[in-house]
Amino acid sequence: MNELACWLRLQLTPGLGRAGLFRLIEQFGSPQDAIAAADYWRTLPGIRQGAAALLPAEDDPRLSELLEPLATLDVWLLSCGDADYPPLLRNIPDPPALLYGRGVRRFGEALAIVGSRAPSLTGKIAAETLAREMAAQGMTVVSGLARGIDAAAHRGALAAGGHTIAVLGCGIDRVYPQENRRLFTQIAENGTLLSEYLPGSDPLPGHFPGRNRIISGLSRGTLVIEAAIDSGSLITAELALEQGREVFAVPGSIDRPTSAGPNRLIKDGAHPVTEPADVLSVLWPERSCRTPMAEQERFAATLDGPARSVWAALSQQPRHVDELSGELGLTAGELSAILLHLELQGGIEQLPGARYIRAGHLPASP
Repeated sequence: MNELACWLRLQLTPGLGRAGLFRLIEQFGSPQDAIAAADYWRTLPGIRQGAAALLPAEDDPRLSELLEPLATLDVWLLSCGDADYPPLLRNIPDPPALLYGRGVRRFGEALAIVGSRAPSLTGKIAAETLAREMAAQGMTVVSGLARGIDAAAHRGALAAGGHTIAVLGCGIDRVYPQENRRLFTQIAENGTLLSEYLPGSDPLPGHFPGRNRIISGLSRGTLVIEAAIDSGSLITAELALEQGREVFAVPGSIDRPTSAGPNRLIKDGAHPVTEPADVLSVLWPERSCRTPMAEQERFAATLDGPARSVWAALSQQPRHVDELSGELGLTAGELSAILLHLELQGGIEQLPGARYIRAGHLPASP
């Protein structure tokens, strides 16, 4: 049997678990050899007695049910014994024994960006912009493909032509949430999807703390943008600290519930972040230089109040004039004049269908 089928047989073995997989890999090196030596499992510490008798047969129908869809998805595997297993992840207290992957098999220097599933517009813009600038600096952006901040971070990295890793709380063949299906496909084509869970696994609540330890474990640091005190994002930050990694947070208004988490993290010693240089100076000081984020801040400083509000409401995600008008409380005429002014300055771009985005390259500062 091929490697994937052998791994599936081991993962389907009741009572074996992550610790048992680790023990078998350490002892035998490959899933094929571990299965061939099943009669010797009973002699190994850390392997549940009787586990070998529960090993699924080669013709177990569950195998074909899992293998058939995976054959069309270009799924690859990484075990903890592989040379290209992410070294940062290998060094956490409880690394995954096995990772299923889709897309680019690449890791490298990474920053995790996590936050609220229901962020403010300001929070989404911050996540997308910071992710875009970090990706432009060559950093990998890691997140969990959740709605809100996670999705904005992934989109920002992709918009920069950079690399992003989405760690799933379900099987590698499942899309969750469904509203992120298009983003899921984009990451599968241009980034990396990862899961430690058996293909076909549902996004159960108990899976997400495990997913969060992988998000922080892959990364040099974790950046939190808008999160409630009891949120999963703060759990990810706590895991990062336990793993010996840096924690960063974007401060927020004290009257917003989703600012409570980042503000508390900063009180407790997390690095406050208002621009990419705040992260770079801690994790990658050699890259801490003038960034596009700083150019955006300089451009925004040249704008008057209404124009600055319109600019703040735009990002790399297209927005329709009617949506902007309703959100900002501007008449159609007022908004049209401001958009024309920003476009003439080179700060925004008009797309078909009366939609606008921020320009990819801003005009030089005077």
